[in-house]
Amino acid sequence: MFERNKVDNSSSFSANQSVIAAMITLADGDILSGNFLIPASRTINECLNGESHFLEFQPLAGPKRFIAKRSIRSVTLADAAPTSALDSKRPQNGAFDPYMTLGVERDAEWEEIREAYVRLAKTYHADRFASLDMPVEVRDYMEQMSKRINAAYTLLEAPRLVKRKIEMRPAPVYVSRPRL
Repeated sequence: MFERNKVDNSSSFSANQSVIAAMITLADGDILSGNFLIPASRTINECLNGESHFLEFQPLAGPKRFIAKRSIRSVTLADAAPTSALDSKRPQNGAFDPYMTLGVERDAEWEEIREAYVRLAKTYHADRFASLDMPVEVRDYMEQMSKRINAAYTLLEAPRLVKRKIEMRPAPVYVSRPRL
């Protein structure tokens, strides 16, 4: 039976929410890629600078989380071009899924992700269709897909780059003995 005081929050997107793809760096150095879920009537800047202490965030891998604003060090918005009417496979609700964009599974190895990116980047690269006479809609679609592919790869590559950067830090030259 339907109960008025219970709300079904099982869906990841509702009509009164906007989805903003982003990569955030937390104060402890962790990097999360995913989507901010914000009210449709507000912008991401209003939410980040608003009075609330938490933001709703859906990581690419894992359950939805509420992140304290004070634990966020930086936010990088993904510059994903919107989907067009030509692309019927992609969700039209504004959600940006880099795995779906690259056509790989969420548990794919890094080499498989990179190969998918290279293959798609070559397919949708502007130089391949610059000299062709195509309808404006198709040309716009190709440009949007190129932007989406680059944004997806950037989101998936960023945590890997930070991890590699931390691993490559040089060891200290001299470490003093502890004082007794």
